[in-house]
Amino acid sequence: MAGILDLLNSDMGKAIINGVAGQTNQPESKTNDVLTMALPVLMQAMKRNASSPQGAEGLLSALNNKHDGSILDNLGGLFAGGVDSSVIEDGSKILGHVLGGKQQNVENAIGARAGMDANSVANILKVAAPLLMGVLGKQTKENNVNDSSGIESLLGGLLSGNSPQQEQSFLESILDADGDGSIVDDVAGMVLGGNKKKGGLAGLLGGLFGK
Repeated sequence: MAGILDLLNSDMGKAIINGVAGQTNQPESKTNDVLTMALPVLMQAMKRNASSPQGAEGLLSALNNKHDGSILDNLGGLFAGGVDSSVIEDGSKILGHVLGGKQQNVENAIGARAGMDANSVANILKVAAPLLMGVLGKQTKENNVNDSSGIESLLGGLLSGNSPQQEQSFLESILDADGDGSIVDDVAGMVLGGNKKKGGLAGLLGGLFGK
């Protein structure tokens, strides 16, 4: 299975980086650096959340209902004239649900590594989070994922191959900065109603990312 970071090397990924950079008034290179670090962090957090039945159910409900992948169908339209405030508000809710009290830690750590202030990192993530959920929603449908073990397996597969050991340690350290072993208890009700390495077994994301 290809890793989530393959997205950033695809035509779709370049369109996302260009659009997010324009929306947040940040250089494309730094936007790429932030997303390269942030996407695995968000995926790792979602994977931890989905390890409980309640968390997996909440995530699946969000993917099956609101975040079905349709946001990816017209990226040009999404970024033309600026991303709609409802998308950014949705991204803020996603980050809050996925990262919980660790959100500030994550933004600070990524900002320090990317040479960017935490507020700018937060702005990038607010735009990127709904797109990441769209990727997951599309994969959930294409792979007929409908239970907790399926969603956890999907997330694990998308993460595999992305990070050398040093990067994996970085993910773990910023996600569990207080050492409690948990990001948030679950993602039940997530936004419902309110709202550089290749992996193995390439091909799962091939159609989606136009490879």
